Parts: sequence; C-alpha cells; structure tokens
Amino acid sequence: MYYQEFSPNSFLKNYVQCYFVCETDTAVFTQDKVFATGFIEIMFNLGTDGPQQLINGDLINKPDVQLWGQTIQPFTFTSFGKHSMFGIRFFTHTAACFFSEPIEEFNDQVIDFKDIGGKEIVLLHLKLWDARSLDRRIELIEEFLLQRLSRFMNKFTRLKMVNSIMCDLSKDDFFENINSIASRYGVSSRYLQKIFLNYSGLSPNLFSKIARFQKSIHLVAGKDSSLTTIAHQCGYFDQSHFIKDFRFFTGSTPSRFSPESSTDLFVALHN
Repeated sequence: MYYQEFSPNSFLKNYVQCYFVCETDTAVFTQDKVFATGFIEIMFNLGTDGPQQLINGDLINKPDVQLWGQTIQPFTFTSFGKHSMFGIRFFTHTAACFFSEPIEEFNDQVIDFKDIGGKEIVLLHLKLWDARSLDRRIELIEEFLLQRLSRFMNKFTRLKMVNSIMCDLSKDDFFENINSIASRYGVSSRYLQKIFLNYSGLSPNLFSKIARFQKSIHLVAGKDSSLTTIAHQCGYFDQSHFIKDFRFFTGSTPSRFSPESSTDLFVALHN
C-alpha cells in the first residue's frame, strides 16, 4: 500500500491540514471500524474497482466522492479492490468555511458529496480522473477550494478565536470550565458554544474528549504503558474516566481493544 500526505499551497495552509493519496498495487479486502478523529475529510475515488462499502447501522452506501463528517460513534467500512483515493483533510474548525450547510448536519455520516455539490463536483471528479499527474490533481483541488472559500468565508469572522480556544482545549493540563473560557475571550458561554458548533460541528466538551481519546488510542495500541499511566498522560481525571470515554468512542474497553484488527488502509486514511 502507498500512502502519502502533501501540504497545501499558500493561503490554503490555514484551512487544509493536508491532501493525501492512498493506493494499493493489488486488490485488498478490508473490514474495520472507524473511530472519532476530530477531522472532516473529502475523498475522491479514482480507482477502477469502485469505492468502498460503508455500513452505519442499516445504512449501506458506496459514494464515488465521499464527505466524511465528524465521526463520533464508531461505524464499519468494508472494501475490496485495487484502491486509488485522493483526499482532503481539513482542520477541525475550518471545514465549515467551505460549505453553506451547517457543518454539524454531517456528523456521523459519510455523504455522497455529489448530492451536495451537484454538477460542480461531478465535473471536478471527472477532471481529477483525467489528470495525468499528482501536481495537476492538487492544482484542480486548490482551484475548487479557493472558489468555495471565496463564497462562504465572509460568514466566518471568528476563525482565529476558535483556533485559539481549540489549542487551549487540546492541552493535557487544561481544566477550565466553559464559563471561565468564555470570560477570558470576552464572550458569553452560550455564544462560545454556538460558534464552536458552527465551526467544528462539535461542542467544546466533545472536541476536548475526542482530542484526549485520539492521544490515548495510540498509547493503548503501543501497549507500553499501564491504563493508569495513559489516563494521566492524556489528561483524564482518573482511570475510570478514561475507560468510560474510550468505551464511548470504540465500543470496547482499553484492555480489550485490539489494534491488530486495524488494517493498513484504515490506519492510513483515518489516523
């Protein structure tokens, strides 16, 4: 499997964490759960074998162009074939700047992006398919992103403040409540909750939980530390608090979690 990330150019570095490519030389079968990452992604299937099958409860879909909203509850994906995916990974608080729809409406969903973007996305997908080089594909994506950003960015005047709050919430030793955070930034707690949801699709509390969970799952997979140590390193109050959150995001306790079940494709696309 080939996986590589690429930095965006110029102005988009403030909005896009990376572009990524995931390809396999041969047909592979994958079946695994997707866990909360805190990121929103768009993925274009450019392979001849078709897109992967996505299963969320009774819902099964296979979109060619996938918009991955904030994953909160784990869900399953299966796939077989020779893969070729090109993706865009936004920062937690920046994807909203490219959409007219409320970003929280995408939570726990993988949506056919053509249903939202219509002919514009159909045409972009065809251009990406026909592009002869990675540089050309990135150029096409950046033209598309800059056009969308110019349409919607005037609605998002608090981006810098939300970014600063997210940096604070991601610190392991950050234990302020929402009222004290709001006061420090000169806004009401209700307003802070509202703009945080508008930009990220998450509440400040849920974002903080996902940030801690993401750090903990890598430590659990490494199996080099006790649960008590991991809980402490990730900023949990105690081990029981850590286990409760871990079970919420994975459906499993840390002691029963099996990192070996994660496929290479899953790790590349969603970590």
